[in-house]
Amino acid sequence: MLVPWRALFYQMVLNVSYHIVKASLCHGGHDIFATVKENSPMGEFIANITIAAEPGANSIRLCLSGENAGWFYLEGRTIRLNSSFSRGLDREVQGTILIASLTCYEEDMKQNEYRLMVEILDENDNKPYFIEKTIQPRSISELTSVNSMAFSVKAKDADGDTITYVIDKLSPDASYFRIDLPNSGVVILNKPLDYETKTQLEVVIYAVEMNTAEKYNTTATVRLTVLDGDDQYPQFLPCSPVSDHTICTNPLYIANISEEQENSVLHFAPGPIHAEDGDRDIMTPLIYTILSGDDNDRFTINYETGEITLRRRIHSRLMTPSFRLLIMAAQVNDPKKYTVTTALVRVVAENRFPPYFNKTIYKGFVIENSSPASLVSTYGNEVLIIQATDRDFRDGINPKITYALHPVASSAKLYHITEDGILIAKATHLSAFDRHILEVVATDQESGEFTNATVDVEVLQRGQAVPRSPFGEERLFGDVNVGIAGGLASVLLLLLAVAALCLLVRLLRRWRHRRDPTERGSVALGKHPNVEPSSPIQAHQAP
Repeated sequence: MLVPWRALFYQMVLNVSYHIVKASLCHGGHDIFATVKENSPMGEFIANITIAAEPGANSIRLCLSGENAGWFYLEGRTIRLNSSFSRGLDREVQGTILIASLTCYEEDMKQNEYRLMVEILDENDNKPYFIEKTIQPRSISELTSVNSMAFSVKAKDADGDTITYVIDKLSPDASYFRIDLPNSGVVILNKPLDYETKTQLEVVIYAVEMNTAEKYNTTATVRLTVLDGDDQYPQFLPCSPVSDHTICTNPLYIANISEEQENSVLHFAPGPIHAEDGDRDIMTPLIYTILSGDDNDRFTINYETGEITLRRRIHSRLMTPSFRLLIMAAQVNDPKKYTVTTALVRVVAENRFPPYFNKTIYKGFVIENSSPASLVSTYGNEVLIIQATDRDFRDGINPKITYALHPVASSAKLYHITEDGILIAKATHLSAFDRHILEVVATDQESGEFTNATVDVEVLQRGQAVPRSPFGEERLFGDVNVGIAGGLASVLLLLLAVAALCLLVRLLRRWRHRRDPTERGSVALGKHPNVEPSSPIQAHQAP
C-alpha cells in the first residue's frame, strides 16, 4: 500500500518541479529604463528584454500595456519605437517620459510584470514665438521720461531654450528705444517723445535662441500711439511759425475806434482775439486778462472769450492817438502755462465813405525788353497810376490806403504794385502779344474797407509805340499808320482854312464897294451911321 502513495507523491513532486522550471522562463527580467530622441523614425531601438525564455517559444508570451504602450512594439526580445509620418514623437506634445508595462505570460497565465520608462530627449525643432498680448498696439504718453520703461515683450520657445531680445536698428523708429537687459524683454525709452511732431511709432524686435547652435529667431513689429500730454503753452491765433514750425510767434491785434465810440465791442484784425492750448488733443480751457494798458478800466476783457469792450469814449484823438493793451491767456488748471500778446487800439477820425476807384478797368501797356523791371504805362505813354479815392479826405487821397494784387491768376506773380499804386512788370518774364488781366485791391488800413479794380495789361513788341488814345488810333484807312494819317489830316485842315480866308476877303471887298458913300464917310469920322448927334454943338465937337 505504500508504493502507490509514494508513486503519487513522486508524481506530485515532478509536476511541481516541472511547473517551477517552466515558470522560471519568465524570470530574469527587470524594469526597463531607456531614452529616445524626439522625432525618431519608426522602429527606432528602445531596449532589449532580459527574460530566460525566448518569446514565442515554450508557450511564453509578452505583452505591452498602459497609457503609452501604443508608442512601442515588440520584435522578439527587442522593444522598438512605434511612430509614423503622421504621428511623430514630439517631446513638446507627448511630454518628457513615456511609461508602459511589460507583462510575461506562460500558457496564458500572468507570471511577471515589469515597468518600461522611456525618456524623450529634446531636440531643437521649435522656433521662438512672441506671446501675442505683449506685442499688441499700445499707447504711450509723450510725457514718459527718458530711461524709463516704455513697454515689454515676451517670447517663448517650446524647446525651453534661452531667449534674448534685440531691436532691429533699421526699423523706422528704432532710435527712440533700447534694451538694456537682453533676456528681460523690457524696452527702455531712449529719447523724448513729442506728440506735436510725431504721433505714431513703429519698432521691430527680434527674439533669438541663445543656447542653441541653430539660433532660431522670430520678429514682431510693435506699434505705439503717442498720447498728447500737457507740455505745451497756449498760443494766440493765428500764430506765425518760426524755424522748425514747432514754435510760433503771437500776432499783433489791431482795432480802430473813433472819438464818438463807447460801450462797444472792438473788432480786431487779425481777429477775433483768441488763444488755444498748444496741446491740441487736450485743449485745456483758458482765461484772458488785460495786464496793462486798460486806462483805468476804459477797456475790459471777457475772461472766457477774450472779447474786449470800450466802456468810455475818447475825448481827443490828438491827445491819445492809440492804446496798447498787453493781454495774457493762461490755462485754468495751470496758470504758470500762459502766453502774452499785444492789442493796438488806434483812435481815428470817423469814417463815412469807403474808398473807390474812378473807373473799374484800367488799360496798361508794357514793352517787351531785357530789363528786370519796367513801369507799366497807359495811353500816351504816361505812367499808369492806379489810385483809389476816399471822400473822407478833402483832396480824396487817403494815406492809409494800401494796394495789393489779388493772387488769383498766375500772372499776378509777374507784376508788383507800389504803395502809390504804380504797377511794375518783370519784363524779362514777358513775351510780346501776351495779355494779362490783374485785380488790384485797395484797402483802408484804418477802417478795413476795400475796393477793387481790373487792370488789362498788353505786352507790346520791341519798338512798338504805346497807343495815344483808346479810339482805334493804331489803324486808319486800312493799313495807313497813325502818324501818317495825322499828318494828312493836318494838311487838309490847313488847305481848308486858307480857302475859307480867301473867300472871306473877297466877300468883304464886295460889301465895302456897295456901301453908301455917306456911310463910308461916317465910319471915317468915327461915328456909327445910326447915331444922330443930339445938338449942333455936339456935332461940331466931333473930331
